[in-house]
Amino acid sequence: MDGKRTEDWGIRIGRLERGPLNKITDVPGVRVGHSTIRDGRHNTGVTVILPPGDNPFRDRLVAASFVHNGFGKTAGTVQIDELGTLETPIALTNTLNVGAVSDAVAAYMTRICAKDGIPLYSVNPVVGECNDAGLSAIADRPVTAEHVFEAIRTACADFEEGGVGAGAGTMCYGLKGGIGSASRRIVLDGHPYTLGILVQSNYGSTADLMIGGVPTGEKIARRIREEECDQGSIMVILACDVPLTARQLRRVIRRCSVGIARMGSYIGHGSGEVFIGFSTANVLPRSAAADVMTISCIREERIDALFRAAGEASEEAILNSMLAADPMTAPDGRRIRSLREFMPLE
Repeated sequence: MDGKRTEDWGIRIGRLERGPLNKITDVPGVRVGHSTIRDGRHNTGVTVILPPGDNPFRDRLVAASFVHNGFGKTAGTVQIDELGTLETPIALTNTLNVGAVSDAVAAYMTRICAKDGIPLYSVNPVVGECNDAGLSAIADRPVTAEHVFEAIRTACADFEEGGVGAGAGTMCYGLKGGIGSASRRIVLDGHPYTLGILVQSNYGSTADLMIGGVPTGEKIARRIREEECDQGSIMVILACDVPLTARQLRRVIRRCSVGIARMGSYIGHGSGEVFIGFSTANVLPRSAAADVMTISCIREERIDALFRAAGEASEEAILNSMLAADPMTAPDGRRIRSLREFMPLE
């Protein structure tokens, strides 16, 4: 069996219902695209998460961020934390290409705003990263603006997972990591809502790995002789269509750490856990004429449903990133194993 997702192996994470694709794109209007660089010397790339609509600068969404451990170089979270809005796509790449990708996102926004006749004098590109130096010649900084534009052009709902895009050169729990996603459905006032997660996984010690609450990492660690070290990074992107304020959204995205912990990580010193989230339910148009705008939000006493959804979907997204990732040979000749090689679990 060569199943590349948790459902293929009969693994059930949590209690809530999965979305139709079990991906972040189950949130209506959200799309994801990749551009992958794989040439023997480089295993890297770009992954872009596009919010609904054709101009996020014109039609801003409520957004929030949270840094669990700050060993990272993310761009754009300062303004998100201050204003509570998202005005660009979210791009993921490697550590040394954050600047180039940020510049490309700015160029993309300049282009679409010019097309829409909107003067753009300031914009806040949001770019996350993981360090893929172990599997790619990161100092070459091969990612260009065209890779970002390709990821945007090819964005779709049923996107590829594993060692693609920004996940081409990442590792997770000493095995091949990458891009993974999952979603959960919840019901509020009789209406179905969706929360989706996308991760770029690049962290964790093999011996700590847990799958579905079962310690499995020690047996794998003995077979691959992995060093005992929890370091690296993980980017977690959350999207939902539940009406939330920025404060409520920040509370929800903090619960993504539950999924990371349930996979076995203790979140080490050298690891960067950065979470960014947005809700599609409230659009804040720049063209609004009124001084006062009205938005809707969830009743606080019902927010536990979202906390559970964020934890469950984060855990499953990480597992999907590993199951979908194929084994590979590093530029220095090391063989990087896939979690699928150790399935089914004993």
